Amino acid sequence: MRRRSLLALVPATALLLPGCGLVSGDGGSGGRTVTVWLMKGSASQEFLDRFTEDFEGTHPGISVDLRIQEWTGVVDKVRRALAGEGEDRPDVIEVGNTQVPGYAEGGGLLDLTLESMRDWGIRDWLPGLAEPGRWQSRQYGIPWYAANRVVLYRKDLFDRAGITRPPRTRDEWLEITERLGTGGDQGIYLAGQDWYTLAGFIWEEGGELAAQRGGGTWQGALDSPAALRGMDFYRRLQALGDGPAGADEEHPPQAGVFADGGVAQIVAVPGLAGTVLRENPALQDKIGFFPVPGRRAGVPGAVFTGGSDLVVAKNTGARDAAVAVVDALAGAEWNTELARTMNYVPNRKSLADAVAGEEGVAAMAAGAARGRATPTTPGWSAVEADNPIKEYMTNVLGGADPATEARRATERVTALLEPYAS
Repeated sequence: MRRRSLLALVPATALLLPGCGLVSGDGGSGGRTVTVWLMKGSASQEFLDRFTEDFEGTHPGISVDLRIQEWTGVVDKVRRALAGEGEDRPDVIEVGNTQVPGYAEGGGLLDLTLESMRDWGIRDWLPGLAEPGRWQSRQYGIPWYAANRVVLYRKDLFDRAGITRPPRTRDEWLEITERLGTGGDQGIYLAGQDWYTLAGFIWEEGGELAAQRGGGTWQGALDSPAALRGMDFYRRLQALGDGPAGADEEHPPQAGVFADGGVAQIVAVPGLAGTVLRENPALQDKIGFFPVPGRRAGVPGAVFTGGSDLVVAKNTGARDAAVAVVDALAGAEWNTELARTMNYVPNRKSLADAVAGEEGVAAMAAGAARGRATPTTPGWSAVEADNPIKEYMTNVLGGADPATEARRATERVTALLEPYAS
């Protein structure tokens, strides 16, 4: 998705009002309680306690009411709250980065474009968080934290194969992976339907999963030459291991496969190493991390970025105070603290040094600078539910003609997106 300058999209009169933003609706921020919905596991209780104490101490008259939500069923719960249904009325909500377009389409989110440009370092944000937070050229989601895939590798197996450093390019990656597989081990375990990893390869080639056309319509783009090159690289890499062509990375869970031994590499978030070590403590100090390689040396490959954005409910009764909470949570000080506490990638590229001391997170942060997200249309959830991409991948890995299968998958993606033209 091509990033557009938001400055050109703001009315000129708004730019002539210094210090004026979308903060006039609650008559000042004094004496307000801001109800904040955060997702379970996103931040430790110790972090939340420290943040609340500091924020309330530096913002007299504003109280923060933090309420932790479960991911299961949260989409419907958020939709009801944004529509003003029921008694729960959050002011600030943590949402998955790719969920923002669906909520914005319903008209329930506060437009934060002006604050984003003026105060929040919009040009420094990770693109994989910022782009899906934008809907119809307006910024509704404010990046909070990110996580993305890296390569987890066995240091001892690399040493045994005489490999002294991680690969710097995709060509080197293929060469090294082939060498790792010559001694009876799998050079890599890559399931045939790991479509998030495929997405990164497609983006690295300059392709797209889907592209927006005239009139706000979206069309599948898996059949473009660039996207086909991405699929071809996936095919070549996947063939260097024994990953099942007809299953994704959770069937069986790749952490268990890696823990069982004999696998030199997997593509996963760094946190999966904890699961691996619980299943096989003997691998302690034997697991390393490097960013997914790109086409050019020293430039990590494109990857899918997951994570969370912060949004403000349009029906909030405490607009000033809610914006102040977002400002603090997403600001450099507390965003850095969150990243260090939870081993996340900070929301800004310039904050990557904050996690440089942790090998897995540092690799993740390097990749996040070139991270992307799924197409910014509410219809993408329908694509994931049906997911013709997985079938496409399996068919190609099974020997079917890539161009034919890509056209078929593209047509299905287009049909699934058609009802969501904006």
